[in-house]
Amino acid sequence: MAPGVALPELDLEAEIRRLKRERDAVLLAHYYQESEIQDLADFVGDSLQLSQAARRTEHRVICFAGVHFMAETAKILNPDRIVVVPDLDAGCSLADGCPAPVFAKWLEKYPGHKVVSYINCTAAVKALSDVICTSSNAVKMVKSFPPGQKLVFAPDRHLGRFVQKQTGRTDEDLVLWQGTCIVHETFSEQKLLALVAAHPEAEVIAHPECEEPILARAAFIGSTSALLERVKKSPARTFIVATEAGILHKMAREAPDKQLIAAPPEDEGCACNMCPHMRKNTLEKLYLCLRDLQPRIEIDAGLRVRALRPIERMLELSR
Repeated sequence: MAPGVALPELDLEAEIRRLKRERDAVLLAHYYQESEIQDLADFVGDSLQLSQAARRTEHRVICFAGVHFMAETAKILNPDRIVVVPDLDAGCSLADGCPAPVFAKWLEKYPGHKVVSYINCTAAVKALSDVICTSSNAVKMVKSFPPGQKLVFAPDRHLGRFVQKQTGRTDEDLVLWQGTCIVHETFSEQKLLALVAAHPEAEVIAHPECEEPILARAAFIGSTSALLERVKKSPARTFIVATEAGILHKMAREAPDKQLIAAPPEDEGCACNMCPHMRKNTLEKLYLCLRDLQPRIEIDAGLRVRALRPIERMLELSR
């Protein structure tokens, strides 16, 4: 049966739990997955947490409910384990917008620069990098280089600009690839201000992939996991959350006494604050990938070794 076909005769949640046991599979899910997938997962986290969880696992099978680059990272870290995904077409605008051949050619303009690449990129781009970062540790990864060392940062320009401000680096010594996330650049400053006016008691929190006008309005800026911790620990009772709306499920579970408001996209007629790639994964596809152990993530051995080095450096520096 093809992925995406409804399976109404099955209790999908029970079947997924059964298959996890039978396949000796761990289910890793990103915060941006649908709530029912998060609730079935053995571990839910952001990119850094998921990379760390993938490295720690002793299960024979890793089922990754996220997007392609995340599962690819899990395979780089676990070459001898089976890594499957619910939908092989669940991609990422940042990864798609930074093709390795184009990136390699662009890097020729910056001899002597070290390369810091956001984890939202392909294995081939990781293989061209000196260290990988996530939004949780991007500032730390940049600070791991001496102040005089010129750097390239790819692929997200908004996260790169945020890192520049946090580290005091300039456009000249931290050169930015001009990529963006289709979700995080969709938020409307005008509509955000209207929300703030309607909820003056609310604290605005934002992911650093957002555009500068949104970040300028935020009381707190941080990675997805940092935003979750902020909601749990802040004395504020109401939050306007400028990141992918999937995180609100975890926030509501861990801080049930807080009011959560998703920051509005520019276009009221679309669910643009939800990642369309993340939403490709469904319970039906999750069941089928565990049942068939397909689609699988496979990576050329030479590429895997080259991509592993900068990931391992990130994980070592993140301890």
